[in-house]
Amino acid sequence: MYDLTGFQRDLLYTVAGQDNPHGLAIKDELEDYYEKEIHHGRLYPNLDTIVDKGLVEKGQEDRRTNFYTLTKRGQREIEARREWEDQYVDELLESE
Repeated sequence: MYDLTGFQRDLLYTVAGQDNPHGLAIKDELEDYYEKEIHHGRLYPNLDTIVDKGLVEKGQEDRRTNFYTLTKRGQREIEARREWEDQYVDELLESE
């Protein structure tokens, strides 16, 4: 996951937190988080990147709608990232 941008990491987490979300559901979720519009030209190429890296699978709901699911590799990457983050957050919280 070290080679993902922050936006791609947020996409991965968003896919993980929903049940087979389609692109617009992911877009809506991230727009709420970022509090600004996410353009299709940013969203879909970055989704394709995390699909190409094997972190997410893309399926087709119908001719116009794709859905995304987290792969086992994607789950392992999130778990490893959380462990890495926790070592720093835990230290921060312990010092308070």
